[in-house]
Amino acid sequence: MAGGTWTTQNKVRPGVYVNVGSNGSMAGKMGGRGTAAIALELPWGQAGVILKLTAQDDFKKQLGYVLTDAELLPVREVLKRAGTLLLYRLNQGVKAAVTNNGVQVTALYGGERGNALKVIIEKNIDDNALFDVRTLLDGTEVDKQTVSAAAGLIANDYVEFKPNGPGALTLTAGMPLTAGANGTVTNAEHSDFLSALEVQDFQTVGLVSQDNTLKALYSAYVKRLRNTEGKKVQAVLSDYATADHEGIISVANGVVLSDGTVVDKAHAVAWVAGATAAAAVNESLTYQAYDDAVDADVRFSHSETVAALTEGELLFTYNGGRAVVEQDINTFTSYSPDKGRAFSKNRVLRVLDGIAGDLKRIFENYFIGKLPNNEDGRALYWSQCVSYMNDLQNLGAIENFNAQKDIVITAGADSDSVVLDVAVKPVDSVEKVYMKVQVV
Repeated sequence: MAGGTWTTQNKVRPGVYVNVGSNGSMAGKMGGRGTAAIALELPWGQAGVILKLTAQDDFKKQLGYVLTDAELLPVREVLKRAGTLLLYRLNQGVKAAVTNNGVQVTALYGGERGNALKVIIEKNIDDNALFDVRTLLDGTEVDKQTVSAAAGLIANDYVEFKPNGPGALTLTAGMPLTAGANGTVTNAEHSDFLSALEVQDFQTVGLVSQDNTLKALYSAYVKRLRNTEGKKVQAVLSDYATADHEGIISVANGVVLSDGTVVDKAHAVAWVAGATAAAAVNESLTYQAYDDAVDADVRFSHSETVAALTEGELLFTYNGGRAVVEQDINTFTSYSPDKGRAFSKNRVLRVLDGIAGDLKRIFENYFIGKLPNNEDGRALYWSQCVSYMNDLQNLGAIENFNAQKDIVITAGADSDSVVLDVAVKPVDSVEKVYMKVQVV
């Protein structure tokens, strides 16, 4: 279903085109959240497709490692906060393989992780005519099959089998797979990822790269989704405050984890993407601690911190043995009377984005094509919008809502169109407290 903002009533597709204005300060989000997306170069896994992962999944089977392994650091950092990760493996890689002892064995996926696989062929202890064929990953058995010949072997989660000629299986203490390689990634794979991602529901997409060409690609992608498609998502990049847009978050530094692991700013993008996606309607990340972090990898001085915040950078600050988000902001800094500083606050943006997305969803699910475009039909839609806004106010996401003045639905220029005008006053988090202390 189409969506986005509008200036004139010239849209072609059926849909909801919403302009949300602000009154004073602003805040959070109402609909379901918690989904972040990221594309990575990995040594194992299915490439070129989006995998929906949660922290409870079997990562060894899907990605070749457990979640605590260093190779999956960005995955782990996203899932410290995000409920769902949309993961896209960028590189196909070269499959490891071995041919010997009557069988051809090929890794299920390309990548260096295939070189950690090994196949052992042993006699079955109960039937001397049968063979036990075991697949090992890093010396740990991940599959075992008992067959009379290579033709009876079926693919498992790690390797595929083929008979090697007409000969019978022969015993071996171990056939290691070799020649697996990760391959190379080009910008074209990132474009393929973004195209696949466009039809998914998500709140944030992160880029673990310092390539400015890719940053520009992701930035343009999110701006188009927000402004043209009506999909209110954000991109998280590192060192890209020049984007100057509420849809782009720029990470200025990284953190040090409790085990000494340094997560630089490019990889800290993963945590910020997950935390931003999961943040609730009435929640700000300002001064929230980065999970398991004990310090910032680069500490900014007071003047450097002020300069970074002014430029629209999200950064981490050392605070009492933790690394905390200094301020939950995006890169928007070109304030104007029509679009003030509040749009640079991510909590505020979550509310505004939530309103735009949820009112669109309500219209699509319950009204479009189902009710006449007359006064009674528009009144029903108005009542649903009012109910939604009241829920937001009860959650503390907005304040001073007046149903009679703040939501107006009128007939559009065409017989099948309506115009929805919404005025909101989101509630921001308290971030600055000014005190006067009198000593007597």
